[in-house]
Parts: sequence; C-alpha cells; structure tokens
Amino acid sequence: MEAKVNDSTISLIRGDITLEATDAIVNAANSRLIGGGGVDGAIHRAGGTEIMAECRKIGGCPTGGAVITTAGRLKARKVIHTVGPIYKDGRHQEAELLASSYSSCLNLALEHGLKSLSFPSISTGAYGYPVEEAAEAALRTIISFLSANKGIDLVRFVLFSDADLKTYAEALRKLTS
Repeated sequence: MEAKVNDSTISLIRGDITLEATDAIVNAANSRLIGGGGVDGAIHRAGGTEIMAECRKIGGCPTGGAVITTAGRLKARKVIHTVGPIYKDGRHQEAELLASSYSSCLNLALEHGLKSLSFPSISTGAYGYPVEEAAEAALRTIISFLSANKGIDLVRFVLFSDADLKTYAEALRKLTS
C-alpha cells in the first residue's frame, strides 16, 4: 500500500529490512548501541563489523533519539539507529518518545541529504509496544513531518508479518482518508 504526502510517498511492504536499498534503513536499537535481537541483531549480522565499530565510537543514544552510521555490507548507504521506548502502560510518555524516535530519524535523514528511508515497526517486538498504537503514532508522526518538510521522497515501512502489514495499512488508510 502507498499514500502520497506532498511530494513524498509512504509505502508499506512485508519483507526483510536488511535487503532494502533505500538511502538509509532504520535500526530499532538499544540505548547502548551494542546490538541485540530482532531487527537490531539482523542488521548487525547482515551489515558486518563496520556498523558495530561506529556504534562503539558513538557510545550510546537516548530513548527517542537517533544516530547515524555506515551501512557496512548492506545495500543501503547508511543505518540510522533509534531507541524506541519500552512500553509499560501507555502513561509513561511512550507515545511522545516513539514519535520522537521517528522524528529524530527523519531529521537526520534531511541533515545528511538522504532521500529514502526504510523503517521497521519500532518498539513493537521485545519492547512490547502494541502494534495498533505504534502504527498510528508512527504514521501520524511521519505524515506530519512530510507535510511540513521537503527533501524526503520515500518513507517505506518494512514489516515482519502479514498481521503487522495489515495493521499499518489500516492505520494509514484511517490517517489519509
């Protein structure tokens, strides 16, 4: 599914983010940038040791923030690492921190002249964020950003399961209708 926002396209697909050839892929990282499971582990395994070497030099990233590194052996040019919130109960600034993760990535992309990004569903795996809430927060943030900023041509969500793809598609339809 696709939607247009100004001159930008938001695209939703099911797939493997490590195979994306967009200018940057986004890594759902931990605050110490030390690699881990899920998307984080897959990106580090596929991209090679160069990514971890740069992460070690950076040292860390706060929740809601983002940092950028090489993409190593990946098809993408860069990896933007962001730390999403650990979901507690929805009353501990989780929505604001998740929105900040997406905004931080988009701002870094603009700063570095990156025209296309591929995102996973941040915080919905081990961090326990409900996919329905995360999809709406992510897409609302991206639509708002793309409405106010020029320079990013494509924002793609690369989702791990058919269920996640369906949830994101429903949220995108709701927010763009």
